[in-house]
Amino acid sequence: MAEQLIHVGMREFREDMARYLDSPAPVAITRHGRTVGYYVPAHGKMGEEELRALKRAVEHLATLLADRGVSEDEVVSVFRARRAHG
Repeated sequence: MAEQLIHVGMREFREDMARYLDSPAPVAITRHGRTVGYYVPAHGKMGEEELRALKRAVEHLATLLADRGVSEDEVVSVFRARRAHG
């Protein structure tokens, strides 16, 4: 059975990162109440149920992007720009 999504603030995630990295559940990371990212643990070999859950997450992300008129290339550009500026 898939674990429940955990919501945690960015500061708490950073301070307790080891705990969240060992978590069996995905983590929604928030900043000022808004989700800014997700950590999806990948422990060992992925089982069929986990693979299906990951595929559902990818489909959900694709739907969110399409609903907002955002392309994958735009997401990659923003990611690279933010990464470059630390």
